[in-house]
Amino acid sequence: MVDPQSTRLAEPLQDSDRFSARRVGRYFLVELKSPHNVLSTSGHRGGEQQEIDFLVNHQSCEARGDTERSARIAGMGPDRYHSEVCAELGIDPDRTALMGTAASMACVAHRSVEFGDLRADAFVSAGVKGNATTAGDPARWVETDEGWARASPHEGTINIILVLSFPLSPPARARAVVTMTEAKSAALADLAVPSLYSTSIATGTGTDQFCLAHPRDGNRKPKESTSPHVKAGEVIGVAVREAVKEALRWQNGLEASYTRSFFHALGRFGLTEEFLMDSLRDLLSDREFALLADNVNAVFYEPGVGAAAHALATVLDRVRCGTLPEAAVGGPLRQQAACLACSVASRPQDWGALYASLQQKGDAPLELVPHAVALGWKAKWA
Repeated sequence: MVDPQSTRLAEPLQDSDRFSARRVGRYFLVELKSPHNVLSTSGHRGGEQQEIDFLVNHQSCEARGDTERSARIAGMGPDRYHSEVCAELGIDPDRTALMGTAASMACVAHRSVEFGDLRADAFVSAGVKGNATTAGDPARWVETDEGWARASPHEGTINIILVLSFPLSPPARARAVVTMTEAKSAALADLAVPSLYSTSIATGTGTDQFCLAHPRDGNRKPKESTSPHVKAGEVIGVAVREAVKEALRWQNGLEASYTRSFFHALGRFGLTEEFLMDSLRDLLSDREFALLADNVNAVFYEPGVGAAAHALATVLDRVRCGTLPEAAVGGPLRQQAACLACSVASRPQDWGALYASLQQKGDAPLELVPHAVALGWKAKWA
């Protein structure tokens, strides 16, 4: 149980005449100090509301293995869960918009962006290890009149609290949600976060939530647009995009430099470390394999290797999207595989010979890539 007084005593992360933001243990609380319009995904008091004073992000369980707590929350239903969280915080449930997640509130990221009198503050918690998906991926749940079929614990969620300093017209409010969502998806694209349900780059998770608040101020003309073409949209986009990336950095260790990894680039196509090392065990001598196994990070985080792996992934993406004909992609794949072999070998001058060797290895990526790595490793120490 959280002492209700702790919501007042907690040190604010952000404090202004419009709102304050506080971290209180497993809770992150934004208190609105002036009248705001709020649009949210909250199960209780969600949608468009004008009588909301509190925006809450709550770590409701651990990301993995916390099945008992997850089942209890699911059994409560949204209204009871909402009431219990608000009771713990000592705040009015009917004046609160709530989001739940398994992400730690200690990893909430804050970004603010200003232009003139426009300001956007984004407070984001994010996790993508167990639930990242792409719009249009195969779904695991269906909502029926009797309830949900095949519900399971969620292991990843991106929750966004976005507080704006300027009033919005109703169309601009709706467009702000689009801009915020596009910014979130852009952050995932920047980090090449894979969907766990297809070979696509993720656009979000299946359980993402948001709270959007902007002031009700009769003395100021509401902004009519929040698209990326105008500064109001820009400050939203930059704040959310940067906050999502920072939250993923702390929650999942997803830094931009980490994503150069061979396995990060190609894992969504089945080229995992386990698969590759099992394949290389058969393609290298015992001595060659042992040396490679002792230097996995040095080899597969090497910038040239990462660049070649991402180039291979791009070719495969273009085949999946229909940009390139699958029947004619063998040559481009071997060209990128030869670049991969050259990078492993640190011998760019051997590209022609390595490409010629790969012409005999087929076009299937799960066969071609291990052969390229093996050829490069042999050439490095020949």
